[in-house]
Amino acid sequence: MLIKVTVENFKSFSEPTEMTMISSTKIQKGTDHRVKIKSTNILKYAVIYGANAAGKSNLIDFFWFLKSTLNDTIPMVATKWFCKCKEENINKNSSFEIQFTIGDKFYAYGFTALLNQRRITSEWLYELYQNDNAKCLFERNEEEKFPHLGEDVKLNKIDEAKFKTYTDDFDGNESILFLTEMNRNKKYSEDSKLVFFKEVYSWLSQNIIIVKPNTPYIKIEDSEGQYYNDETSLELINKLIKTFDTGIDKVRVEKTDFEEFRKALPAKVFDLVMKDIRNKMAHKSLYSSARMTMRTDKSFFTVTLDDDEPIVSTLKLYHGKSFYDFNFDEESDGTRRIFDLLDMLLNKNDDIIYVVDELERSLHPKLTEHFLELFMNFHKGHKTQLLFTTHEASIMEQKLFRRDEIWFVERDGNNTSNVYSLDKFKERYDKTLSKAYLEGRYGAIPVFSNFD
Repeated sequence: MLIKVTVENFKSFSEPTEMTMISSTKIQKGTDHRVKIKSTNILKYAVIYGANAAGKSNLIDFFWFLKSTLNDTIPMVATKWFCKCKEENINKNSSFEIQFTIGDKFYAYGFTALLNQRRITSEWLYELYQNDNAKCLFERNEEEKFPHLGEDVKLNKIDEAKFKTYTDDFDGNESILFLTEMNRNKKYSEDSKLVFFKEVYSWLSQNIIIVKPNTPYIKIEDSEGQYYNDETSLELINKLIKTFDTGIDKVRVEKTDFEEFRKALPAKVFDLVMKDIRNKMAHKSLYSSARMTMRTDKSFFTVTLDDDEPIVSTLKLYHGKSFYDFNFDEESDGTRRIFDLLDMLLNKNDDIIYVVDELERSLHPKLTEHFLELFMNFHKGHKTQLLFTTHEASIMEQKLFRRDEIWFVERDGNNTSNVYSLDKFKERYDKTLSKAYLEGRYGAIPVFSNFD
């Protein structure tokens, strides 16, 4: 589970800025919104408010940047993502740290980088303990040639020889993260003291799911992608979709030809999709399913990976009194958006955090509220978390969220973003929070100047 993120010199965040999912000890209501791991209560939800250009999406970009760098290297687009409010920031390290749990273990992983040079300057991984102590698992910095393990990580001779070989191969590499390198075709036995490299990388790369409005396509992997190819799951989808009052009575999967699939996608998106398909076909043994479901803003396809050519199917949607079915691209933006949200309801994998920018996009306020109630119901008692940005003030109610789950992002006079929780304000439980927010009590709203 996500515990905390800290970011510095990144986009609109100049000074060290943090957001925590640790619950307030003062709030006793909403106990089902917490998961207790050892003696720490971790919140399941975080809703982030702020004016346009306040920096809400930059917080989402923290997660996107972290995952992109972990999966490859610092993205080219990020070379200008240092905080531009100060001249000296172009040559100053940007810092990224995330604290999280795997099972009942607590970790802090982070790195610093000179973004304009796409150069990693330091990196660290610690195991955290409840008594405020920490154990260094590995570190790297500019002064030392090789990454090194913490003093308390004791290796047997086989693992010691492996680690020396891996670090020798990594020698002076400033373009990628050492955690990434330690997961490139590396194998660890279950009793290896180095297995934390695999566990941490796996959690960061697979358990954080980001949904942004401008995502070119959303790929639903393996077991999640079976929803639309399993009769029981399809029955549940049909029941769910009716609750959103979209007019859709039934969803059906129908086979289509590969050429239709190609024509439905923009050229760049098609190339991205084919790259994924080829990669998966080349490494079939690594995947539990030979099927991949994907969706763009106007299309929905499932691709079954065959030896000769991928087999493609698509969704057909039926409305109550219509004589003919509808294609996915014939539905409204709001209806198509609901399919983004259904993934989050149907995914039964535990310990997932969904990071969503503009959750309410194209949705009526009542639909947004309905989805949130469904999400909380579906994942009750699970470790599943949801962090999202929104402008929708109507859901800012204490019957839906705890005070420590509501956050604000506001730009100051230096044009840098500050992040703070509603919990810093002492409000009565019967206070109408949305009204107070729109009146400016908590800040983080637009301030207009006069036009003469």
